[in-house]
Amino acid sequence: MSVQVPALWGVLNVTPDSFSDGGLYLDAGAAIARGVQMAEEGASVIDVGAESTRPGATRIDQETEIARLEPVVRGLVLEGIRVSVDTMRAEAAMRMVDCGAAIINDVSGGQADPDMCHRVATAGVDYVLMHWRGHSDQMDSLAHYGDVVTDVTAELGTQRDKAVEAGIDPERITLDPGIGFAKDASHNWELLRTIEVIAQMGHGVLVGASRKRFLGALLPEGHSATERDGVSVALSVALAGRGVTALRVHEPRPHREALEVWQRVQRGGQ
Repeated sequence: MSVQVPALWGVLNVTPDSFSDGGLYLDAGAAIARGVQMAEEGASVIDVGAESTRPGATRIDQETEIARLEPVVRGLVLEGIRVSVDTMRAEAAMRMVDCGAAIINDVSGGQADPDMCHRVATAGVDYVLMHWRGHSDQMDSLAHYGDVVTDVTAELGTQRDKAVEAGIDPERITLDPGIGFAKDASHNWELLRTIEVIAQMGHGVLVGASRKRFLGALLPEGHSATERDGVSVALSVALAGRGVTALRVHEPRPHREALEVWQRVQRGGQ
């Protein structure tokens, strides 16, 4: 029996203010080149976002978001790359589907824009539904749970049911526990320890924990976000084989190499 190796989604932020690489790929040409590089290094999907969702970030307007996304999405699609668009706005999502995007990655799980699920259903594209409780400027204050695994699973289930009722094919839905979104470090670790619970909900599971601040707590003070790649890779290996179908990462190559090692040491791996 073969083992399942999680797919890698490369993070491409076309923003000036993302926590890890804000400003590096705001230029469309630089962004497209970076997307091509990540695809060559093992990413099967490039996830493009034009609005930072780091804690405390304020929202940009829709016109700015679309203007940042459009040339990058078009350019990557022309390169034959499968593109996901990280957006909470239905209009931005549909504009990018028109440009060739195959996946909508909605960190609000359909809550930020009431039109999102219906329009995704009509477009017939894949949909990532993340656990979310509020926008970046308020999410830290919303990190209160009775039992984080029970609560997150229930809230994801509610939004999943709404998405299906809106017409999204359940086979096209991927669930994301929302690591770092309205969650403190202890919440993140507990969700990761029990990730099989979300996998048992019957959908693909995407985990986006690369370079996040809770991993930075394992490193010396004063480190840069890029120095979190080692612990991010270790987490990818720890999640492999546990129902996670995709990992959203900043540097695909070391994750790919580590997962290849993991695969070789599994029974049935080759």
